Amino acid sequence: MNGIDIGTGAIRAGTSVLYASLGELIAERAGVVNLGTEGCMLGGALGAFAVTVWSGNPWLGALAGGISGSVLALIHAFLVITRKANALASGLTVMFFAIGLTSFLGRGFVNKQIHGFEPISIPLLSKIPFLGPLLFQHDGLTYLSMLLVPTLWFLLFKTRLGVILRATGEREEVVYTYGFSPKWIRYGAVMAGGFLTGIGGAQLSTAYTHTWVENMTQGKGIVAVALVIFAAWKPARAMLGAYLFGGAQALQLVVQQQGYEISPFLLFMTPYVITLLALFLVARKQRSQMPEGLSKVFNGAGGG
Repeated sequence: MNGIDIGTGAIRAGTSVLYASLGELIAERAGVVNLGTEGCMLGGALGAFAVTVWSGNPWLGALAGGISGSVLALIHAFLVITRKANALASGLTVMFFAIGLTSFLGRGFVNKQIHGFEPISIPLLSKIPFLGPLLFQHDGLTYLSMLLVPTLWFLLFKTRLGVILRATGEREEVVYTYGFSPKWIRYGAVMAGGFLTGIGGAQLSTAYTHTWVENMTQGKGIVAVALVIFAAWKPARAMLGAYLFGGAQALQLVVQQQGYEISPFLLFMTPYVITLLALFLVARKQRSQMPEGLSKVFNGAGGG
C-alpha cells in the first residue's frame, strides 16, 4: 500500500465520521449538543442496510438511513428543547437506546452482504496523476460529502438562514426579537443534524463494508462530537479532522498487512489516541470559539 492508497483509505474511512461531524456541527451551531450521535449513526446504518436489502437500491437505503437518524435525533430534541431535560443525559440515553434497539432489530441482517455503493471513476479527472485516484474514484456518498462541506460553509456564513441559525446558538433572545422561534429553529437543526449523521451510518453499512454487524460504528459518533470541537465549529476543519481519523484507520491496515508484530488491540486504539492528542493540542484554544448557548449546557445552567 502506497501514499495514494493511504490517502484514499483515509477519505473512505473518514467519510462516515465527516457526515456525523457536520450533522453535530449544525446542531451545536443552534445551541444543542447531541451526544446521541453514536445512536443516530447506528440507526442510520441499520435503516440503510435493511432498505437496501429489501429494495436493492442503495440510494433508497441512504435516504432511509438519514430518516432513521433524524427520528432518533427528534427524541433528543423533544427531551431537551420541549421537556428541558439535561442535554448530556438525554444524548447518552438516546445513544444507549439506539445501541439496544439496533442490536435487537438487526439480528436478522447480521453478516448478510448487499450490492451497495461501488466506487465510480469520474471520466478524465480520475486519470490525473496522484489526485485522480485520490479524489475521483469514490462511491456516490463520498462525493456528496465532499460537496456538502463547501455547501454547508456557504449556508452557515453567507446566507440569512445561516445567520439566524448561528444567532440561535449565541443569543436566542435576539432571534426572538426579530420574530423567529428559537425553539423551532433548534428542532430543525437537531433533526437536520440527525439526518446527516444517519447518512454517515448509511455510508458505513452500504458503501464502506456492505454488511451489518452489531455496534458497527465502534464509537465513531462520539469521535464526531469531539471533532466538532477540534474543528472550531467550521465545516472545512471538520473534514480535516475526519480524514485524519480515517487516515489513522488506513495506517492501521498498512501495519497489519506489512506483518509487524503489534497487538491488534493497540492498532485498534490508534485512531482514537490520535483524536485525543488532537483535542489535547487544540481544545483550550477552541473553547473561546464555542457557540455561547453551549456554555450553558457544559456549565449546567441549562439543557439547551
